[in-house]
Amino acid sequence: MCDRIARALVWVLNTLHWTRRPQPGRHSANYLTTTAPEPNSGPNSSAWSRPWTGPSAELARSIFRAEEAQLLIPECRERYFATAWAERGYDYPYTATTGVHQVPLSTAAVAA
Repeated sequence: MCDRIARALVWVLNTLHWTRRPQPGRHSANYLTTTAPEPNSGPNSSAWSRPWTGPSAELARSIFRAEEAQLLIPECRERYFATAWAERGYDYPYTATTGVHQVPLSTAAVAA
């Protein structure tokens, strides 16, 4: 019964020309080839459109799995990681340790 209803519905929709689109849909190959997006290199461009400039997975693994870091207490281990990243030119913010007072990047408005 469902097949008959579906076939009848498809037949009706195919015979009615006012239900068809005059131009191709947004996800069809024809539409994508005729309206290719222009690359945006402005400040609002997506980070995914640029190549990865961060550290590689091998570098991160070598830092976080270093034998000398595994023997340290957690506070010293975080400082070791921050120092290792800083030596390679990357910022590693560590706020999990006690006694480290960092300025927050954003502040919330306080109603008086």
